[in-house]
Amino acid sequence: MTQVLAGKVAVVTGGTSGIGLAIAQRYAAEGAKLFVTGRRQEVLDAAVAQIDGDATGVRADAGSAADVEALYAVVGEAAGRIDVLVANAGGGSFAPLGEITEQQYRDTFDSNVLGTLLTVQGALPLLVDGASVVLLSSTTSVTGGAAFSVYAASKAAIRNFARSWALDLKDRGIRVNALAPGPTRTPGLVGLVPDDQQQGLLDAMAAEVPLGRVGEPSEIAGAALFLASPDASFVNGAELFADGGQAQV
Repeated sequence: MTQVLAGKVAVVTGGTSGIGLAIAQRYAAEGAKLFVTGRRQEVLDAAVAQIDGDATGVRADAGSAADVEALYAVVGEAAGRIDVLVANAGGGSFAPLGEITEQQYRDTFDSNVLGTLLTVQGALPLLVDGASVVLLSSTTSVTGGAAFSVYAASKAAIRNFARSWALDLKDRGIRVNALAPGPTRTPGLVGLVPDDQQQGLLDAMAAEVPLGRVGEPSEIAGAALFLASPDASFVNGAELFADGGQAQV
């Protein structure tokens, strides 16, 4: 069976767990030569060991310009180009209005917004004409969320990055799309609350999804594969929701 990404070079940031790791695993299974980033070397090494294919781990913090430059030096030396770029690195935390701190704001926006900007802008010399760029957004880009406004605002910024960068890169035929997962069973999601509250969080989120359950990382990876593939050749500047219908009804 033909591999969808055979012969392609892909970079996935924040690929050490959850959705990022699932995307990396799916891309590798589909034949991509893969570069995966993470901030902690031991966690990165463990993640690469779970990827069956041609995968190289590069320790990098997407919010650090120096780290991003070093990442692309490795990619440039080893592969010379990028066909698919997934800007996935990021995170967030709960804080209701009145308790939001400057540090929380900076941590969230540096990781999600600045990190995405540095990741994509730094890749420009290596991105081939016609490349696919996938930005990880969230259903929170279009919905409200109690105690989650800073994270949601950062993901709304990602949504507009996709719209604007699709125009900036139109002369090179580079597609830029946002992928917006709904609630997905990941360490990052359940880690937002103490251990004894994690199942309750998942159950509450599942109750808001028309399909009646939260998503699995592999399901989000399937959507990311579509956006990277020739099947999405006329999909550009869009936000693809993989949310079980949560933000659609």
